[in-house]
Amino acid sequence: MRSRSLPAPDALLRLQASITARDDRLLGWLYDHGVLTTDQIAAALFPSLDFAQRRLRRLTVLRAVDRFRPNKPDGGSYPYHYVLDQLGYEHVHAQRGLGPPRRDQARRRKQSLTSRPDLPHLLGGNQVFIDLAAHARTHPDASLVRWQPASAYHDPGVFYREGGNPQIMVHGPTGLPRPDGAGVWTERGRSVPFFLEYDTGGERLDILTEKIAKYERLYAMSTWAWPVLFHLPSARREANLHHRLADVPGLETVIATTTADLRTALGASPADQVWQLTGRSAGRHRLIDLPYTDTRHDDEFPTHPAPSPDRRAA
Repeated sequence: MRSRSLPAPDALLRLQASITARDDRLLGWLYDHGVLTTDQIAAALFPSLDFAQRRLRRLTVLRAVDRFRPNKPDGGSYPYHYVLDQLGYEHVHAQRGLGPPRRDQARRRKQSLTSRPDLPHLLGGNQVFIDLAAHARTHPDASLVRWQPASAYHDPGVFYREGGNPQIMVHGPTGLPRPDGAGVWTERGRSVPFFLEYDTGGERLDILTEKIAKYERLYAMSTWAWPVLFHLPSARREANLHHRLADVPGLETVIATTTADLRTALGASPADQVWQLTGRSAGRHRLIDLPYTDTRHDDEFPTHPAPSPDRRAA
């Protein structure tokens, strides 16, 4: 009987022959973001939960993905959580032109994720991007064109742009922000880059304001500025944060907030009119309408005017 750790020589070729473009996107997400649940995968990529479950079973048999089910504190278990299996790592490394992965890469990553105390925080942050992808799946004029994990911003040097303060290259990781993720959202010919801070409500408000102070430091040292999205659990938490920030003089960073409660009540996507800007006009804004400054982004994602009603009808 062949060992699970020693796949047949043609196993990777068999997997690659079976992979679809949708599978490629899923495997890339799992490589970058660690873990996604069945429901998240179905919402973002598939027309139905049943379709997603059938495809995930197939990818599991092919050893592209593996899965686990954490136990609930009050009994029972959560839905399946999917991670990359070893062949999934080999496939992604081949697709991205990387060297071969460690032979135990999948085992080590799965062990790390299953024992991770902040797994709900990771899944919650991933959920915001999943909700954007799910919105884009049913709105042809919209797209989540970039989704970067927190690890992409652990090196302070990543924030440096030509013309900025060179000290940003050596500024310690405690002095600059470490967002929970970042992305680029496009809609009707426009696009907006953003950072995400996902808040479960378990930290003191002081921790959130300290994070904002780090974004202020980045703003002062750089030549570009993205809006920072704070996804909060409740209206009370949001109101308390806005009240706290009202006392911060000269806040320059664009801070936009929404809450899980509000989105649930409205059945709203993060793309919808759910973002409240701090220290600015009342009301809420769509993600695509949030202000930013970044000429490099503008060059990469130039604005294309939406077609007029007459042109759409033509």
